[in-house]
Amino acid sequence: MSDAIRGAGSTWPAVQPVAQIWHPTATLGRDAGKPYEASLSARIAALTPRLAPETAALARDATAELTRFDAELGHRVETFAPLLLRSEASSSSQIEDLTASARSILTAEAGGKGSRNAAEIVANTRALTAAIDLAGPIATEHMLRMHAVLMHDQPQHTPGEWRAEPVWIGTRSDSPIGAEYVAAPAEAIPDLIDDLVAFTARSDLDPFVQVAIAHAQFETIHPFPDGNGRVGRALAQSMLRHAGITRSVAVPVSAGLLADLDGYHGGLTAYRSGDIEPIVSSFAHAASRAVANSRQLVTELDDIHRDWSARLTARRSSNAWRLLDLLISRPVVTAATAAEELGVSRPNIYPSLRQLEEAGIVQSRREHGLGDFLWRADDVLEALDRFAARAGRRARG
Repeated sequence: MSDAIRGAGSTWPAVQPVAQIWHPTATLGRDAGKPYEASLSARIAALTPRLAPETAALARDATAELTRFDAELGHRVETFAPLLLRSEASSSSQIEDLTASARSILTAEAGGKGSRNAAEIVANTRALTAAIDLAGPIATEHMLRMHAVLMHDQPQHTPGEWRAEPVWIGTRSDSPIGAEYVAAPAEAIPDLIDDLVAFTARSDLDPFVQVAIAHAQFETIHPFPDGNGRVGRALAQSMLRHAGITRSVAVPVSAGLLADLDGYHGGLTAYRSGDIEPIVSSFAHAASRAVANSRQLVTELDDIHRDWSARLTARRSSNAWRLLDLLISRPVVTAATAAEELGVSRPNIYPSLRQLEEAGIVQSRREHGLGDFLWRADDVLEALDRFAARAGRRARG
């Protein structure tokens, strides 16, 4: 591996301008024939990042915090892993201004009617699940698979395919002329992604630093017409799992990023100008905030479970007690999903659900289109909304 990149993170190679001519696809597109500059990312596969001592220490501390928290939850993974994964998906979506309440999101996931944003967040949960399931050496097909799952219901964004047109960051959606940032030309994407995959395959780098840089490089390439941020943060979770930093749960690092969006976006901007320090610092601080927030969520959920146990008077052999554990991890269920999870027949689950309703633990509502009731544990949904509020996400719908 090359050792050419030395000293402070500011010596990392910046993107290079590439002259382009705007050819709008719409018949009446604006600025046709005008010149603009795209940004060609540097090849990084052979580069070794050098960080200031304090930034390197932040990365090590973040790794330790993530590993410790993951280990603490290892024996309770079935209880907390689903909610933490959904919290990561929700927070990552919020970074893209997609917001919904926990109730709306989990209602949509259970098959009920949720908001349009909730449906997109559910899709992001599926993409994140795919990322975790694919955790291993990162490959091109993994990125394409994550995008295919995320954009399954949005064919206009060519799910699972690299973009064939320019993408940019700016105030105008009809032209890249005057945009703040225009990503690499479409024809450069396959080679740049191959280079990124080679970078992620290296075993001689600090894994946490490698994750932060790989994420920033992916966002700089911006290989898809839409969904790049969500796929890029799912890719980070996949890399954390592959590196062994997390083994049991998807710690919602996006919730930590959400608490300082200016720092996160500033880190990505700095990366494009050749400085890796801010994005590594942003990820490190985000990990620490995410662990603290997640610990509080776990404490609140434990308190809720104890309160439920004190209120439930069913005999100990009743399935109602088993439902308490299920509802902590899946706070919106149908009778069919509850019966399947507990391995009992559907008719036998209704008496237990009614016992929980009588105890004030769940609320039922007939959902049009399902032909059945949805059963909701509002205590858990409110805890998830408090988690989101601490992260800075506003609940809507």
